[in-house]
Amino acid sequence: MIEVKNLTKKFGEQKSLDNVNLLFKNNESAIIMGQNGAGKTTLIRTILGEYIPTNGSILINTYDPFKQREEALKNIGFVPQLPPPIKLSVKELIHYAVVSSGSNQERIYELCQQLELDLNANLHKLFFKLSGGMKQKLLIAIALAKNPNIFIFDEPTANLDPKGREIFYSILDEFTHNRIMIFISHRLEEVHHIVNRKIEMDLGKVVFDEKI
Repeated sequence: MIEVKNLTKKFGEQKSLDNVNLLFKNNESAIIMGQNGAGKTTLIRTILGEYIPTNGSILINTYDPFKQREEALKNIGFVPQLPPPIKLSVKELIHYAVVSSGSNQERIYELCQQLELDLNANLHKLFFKLSGGMKQKLLIAIALAKNPNIFIFDEPTANLDPKGREIFYSILDEFTHNRIMIFISHRLEEVHHIVNRKIEMDLGKVVFDEKI
C-alpha cells in the first residue's frame, strides 16, 4: 500500500505538488498522466524519498520513506525515464543491485535474455557508455528481478524500439498479480491492457482519478 496525504512540495516559491491525496492498494495498476511540469515526476521522487515534502506525509507498506527509508523502499522496483550516469561496469552494477536491493542475479540474466540484451558481450563495459535502449533493458531487468510488490515505472519504454516495448509488456504480464503498479506515461494505448486506474495531474494537483 502507498498512502499519500496532503502532500505539498515547494521549490522556493514554486509549488510543484499542491495538497495531493492518493491511495494505492494491491492489484491496482495506475497510469499517471499530465503535461510536462504537472508534478508527476516530483510525486514519484517524493514517494521514493528523494525529495523531502514541504507538507504532508507518505507511507509505503506502513513505513515512512524519509524516516525508515530502507524498510520503505525494499519492496519497490523502480525504472526511471532517464538512466542515471552510473560509472560502474555492467558486471559491477549487477553485483551492486544483488547486494543492495536483493535482485536475483540469475533472474537478471534470464530477463536480459528475454529482452534481447546480450549481457555476456557487455559485462565489462561501463554502464553509462551503453546505448539508451541497452541501459533501459538492464534497469528493467534489475527492477523485475527484485520481485517487489510495488513497481514504479517512469516512462519505462522511452528508450526502447517497438519490438523492445512489445517484449517488455509481455514480460510484465507475469508480474501483475497482487501488486501495485504505477506508470508515468503519455502512452495510455500501450498500457491499457494492464492499468485499471487513470490519474491526471495538472499544476501539481490531481484533477482526475477514476477506475477504468
